[in-house]
Amino acid sequence: MFHKTQGIVLNIARYNDKYSIVHIFTRDFGRVSYLLPKTTGKRSKMRAALFFPLSLLELETEHHPLREIHRLKECEQSFPLHDLCRSVGKVATAMFLSEFLSKALRETTENRQLYEFLRHSVIFLETTDKGASNFHLAFMAGLARFLGIYPNMQNYTVGAYFDLLNGEFTPEVPHHAHYLSKQQSAYLCLFRRINYQNMHLFRLSRDNRNAITDIMLTYYRLHTYDFPLLKSLNVLREMMER
Repeated sequence: MFHKTQGIVLNIARYNDKYSIVHIFTRDFGRVSYLLPKTTGKRSKMRAALFFPLSLLELETEHHPLREIHRLKECEQSFPLHDLCRSVGKVATAMFLSEFLSKALRETTENRQLYEFLRHSVIFLETTDKGASNFHLAFMAGLARFLGIYPNMQNYTVGAYFDLLNGEFTPEVPHHAHYLSKQQSAYLCLFRRINYQNMHLFRLSRDNRNAITDIMLTYYRLHTYDFPLLKSLNVLREMMER
């Protein structure tokens, strides 16, 4: 049975000589793997250019709940992404976020609120001209709410430590290595307010941005099953330095 839905491209992996596998987070089915023919003709409806990281697509798919890999019948862009394909900083951000989402998103069931958050985020990144270097930080902070791992940051007191493992502030040094210093914890209390509308107001140095990125990735690694080191992180950092 064929279904019409929308999707956001996460990544593409080689399958065999004739097909690749494209991983897409869809509006109606969550994360789905689709066979993608390796065609190069201009008239092909499955051109590789459609599947750039974070591409927003309208899809007609063959979907069987018991299958691991499904088939695409037709697809087309639902929102054109120009800056995400040509702006060096945004290209690097898109590559980083696509790898990040590929590891963080495991849901294979419908989650429209999460899908709408992702779609809104991609469109905002494409269209914004302010604070794009902080976008990945605001994105990771926002996504944690939809994954059910957003930390409790309401109980901060001066001199507290943030416990990364338990996701909360504590007045005493935790009995493990995964916590922030008093200074880092105080800054985290301010940084929790970051969002897409105000991210340009956070004037971060390169070192501060890198440190916050590392902290957030460590938090995800502690709270997400089998979350590895990301290969695209160094590329993101290099592009942001230009």
